[in-house]
Amino acid sequence: MSNSINDRIDVRISKEQKELIKYASDLSGFKSLSEFIIFCANKEANSIINEKNQILRSIEDKKVFLEAILNPASPNDSLKKAQLNYKKFIEANGIEN
Repeated sequence: MSNSINDRIDVRISKEQKELIKYASDLSGFKSLSEFIIFCANKEANSIINEKNQILRSIEDKKVFLEAILNPASPNDSLKKAQLNYKKFIEANGIEN
C-alpha cells in the first residue's frame, strides 16, 4: 500500500458505527482507524470490480452460452452478405487465407 497521501474523503457516521469499526480495527491489529478503513474499502472495491467483470456470472449465463456453442443459429441474410463481401475483399486484395 502506498504511503503518499493524494486525496481525502470525509464521511459522517454515527457514534455506534465508529465504535464498531474502531473495535474491528483494533481486533485486526491495524495501526489506525484510517488504515483499516482504507484496507476494507480497497478490498471491497476490488471484490465488486472482479465480480462485475466476470463474463459468465450466473448459471443462466452459462446455459445460454453453452446452448449457443452447441446449437448455433443458422446464418441470416446479413451474415451471408457479410461473408460474401469478405470473400470479395480477400480476392480483390490478393490476401491468402
